[in-house]
Order: sequence, then C-alpha cells, then structure tokens
Amino acid sequence: MRLLLAVLALLCAALPAAAQDALPPAPYAYRQLDDPALEAKAQALMETLRCLKCQSQSIADSDAPMAGDMRHQVRTRIAAGEDPEAVRAWLMDRYGDYVSYKPEISATTWPLFAIPALLLVVAGLVIRSRLKGTK
Repeated sequence: MRLLLAVLALLCAALPAAAQDALPPAPYAYRQLDDPALEAKAQALMETLRCLKCQSQSIADSDAPMAGDMRHQVRTRIAAGEDPEAVRAWLMDRYGDYVSYKPEISATTWPLFAIPALLLVVAGLVIRSRLKGTK
C-alpha cells in the first residue's frame, strides 16, 4: 500500500513538469518577425539575455522551452514598438538581474563591482609595502 501511495505521489509531482514540455511553443519562439529591422533589434537584445534554464547560453542560442517563451516575449514587445532597453528592464524585473549579460549597478549588485576594485587596491598596497621593505 505504501509503495502504491509513493508511486501516486511521484506521478502527481511529475505531471506539471510533463505538461510544461508538452505545450506547443509560443508563436514567435522559433519564427522571426516579418520586418528585418525589428528582427535585428530583437536578435541583438536576445543575444544579451541569459537562458535561465541553460545558464550558459543566451536565449537566442538556447533550445529550452523557457528560452523560446522569452524569445516570443522579446519579439512580441519589439513588434509592438517597445524600446529594447524597456524590454530588458521588464525581463530583469520579472526574472532578476541574473537574466542580463549586461549587469547594472544597483543596491544588490554593487559589491560585484566594488570587491574586485578593492582587492586590486589591497594587492597594490601589499606589493608596494613589500617592495619598500626590500630596500
């Protein structure tokens, strides 16, 4: 009886994941915009956005269903006349700063920019003090 309940629990947990991959892709996930200028804007933006599932590919290069949905959103918003930077801001608000390959300095990301500079200053001071000590 326990085994049957465990199998049923696993099946219930797996159904939402299976349903996500069974859905057809969004219309603009794999289809380009008709206007070449708008498609160029969308493509340039998509190359600077990270696939959240793959994490090492841009949404332009990824075949993950989530990347397809993000490509659809980018193309739809660009086709509607939205500025690429506004689309980037919307995606960053929705998915967080991690989605962008072009991070912005904010209250949560400033240590990522400040700590390397601080380490360089400390290393320079240490090297300077070592060189002065050898004379």
